[in-house]
Amino acid sequence: MADRLYTQDTITALATPPGRGGVGIIRVSGPACRSIAAEILGDCPAPRHAHYGPFHGAEGTIDEGIALLFNGPHSFTGEDVLELQGHGGPII
Repeated sequence: MADRLYTQDTITALATPPGRGGVGIIRVSGPACRSIAAEILGDCPAPRHAHYGPFHGAEGTIDEGIALLFNGPHSFTGEDVLELQGHGGPII
């Protein structure tokens, strides 16, 4: 893992199938996780604790759900990871 090519990039990925569903999970991995968490949640959650609250977008609250933050290197990717668990479906 020490030979990663893009260590300064932050990536996002849908972790659940697209389309209709009860839960939608988005994962964010990389150095900007904390700033993204603060922008979406209003504050950065404590690492390894479930945080329930609203998810904010440019025009206000877009959903409510659970946010989890894992600090690197103690995460699956070895980087800081933010996981957002909200309602599923294409609109959210």
